[in-house]
Amino acid sequence: MSKKAVVLLSGGLDSATVLAIAQGQGFDCYAISFRYGQRHESELAAAARLAKKREVRQHLVIPIDFAGIGGSALTDHSIEVPNFPTAGIPITYVPARNTIFLSYALGWAEVLEADDVFIGVNAVDYSGYPDCRPGFIAAFEAMANLATKRAVEGAPTTLHTPLIDLTKGEIIKQGVTLGVDYSVTVSCYQADANGQACGLCDSCHLRRQGFADAGISDPTHYR
Repeated sequence: MSKKAVVLLSGGLDSATVLAIAQGQGFDCYAISFRYGQRHESELAAAARLAKKREVRQHLVIPIDFAGIGGSALTDHSIEVPNFPTAGIPITYVPARNTIFLSYALGWAEVLEADDVFIGVNAVDYSGYPDCRPGFIAAFEAMANLATKRAVEGAPTTLHTPLIDLTKGEIIKQGVTLGVDYSVTVSCYQADANGQACGLCDSCHLRRQGFADAGISDPTHYR
């Protein structure tokens, strides 16, 4: 029997690639996405398209109210998404987002009796978010294996981050090899209801440069 894995699926370029990698490694994949008050909610439609296209076993969409605490341009509409790189940790950082997302994924993995969780964090071509770094991932995995009944009883969780040391161009090349259709993904921080990208935000800049570096035509739908 194939092993089960929970895959965090945002609907963006990185998570689409991670899903393909997990499937390529022989995992039966269970995708989890989050409706967290993000202004680019069209990414959830992209996640649904990817889940259907890649024939995952199940796709959950979990509601979380990050907008209720604010503090990020992605969840607070009174804060503008910057159209240029900024110094330090950018205002598009969502406080504790990956910590909470991974906690839900860990809980579902325990229910499914799955020992593997995949997440598309990247510490090379990224926006400087602290919860995308190897140190955070290692600490979360250690915590996870102290916190769950399944781990305590001898079935520890492995947290997979296959993109963490790759450039965006390398990620895209690998995804294309695995048959990822990037035209159905949404990465833009202020994508419209149809998933069309602004072409100006940090995420759009990283995505566009990644396709250029990979030597692959950019299939992104820009408005």
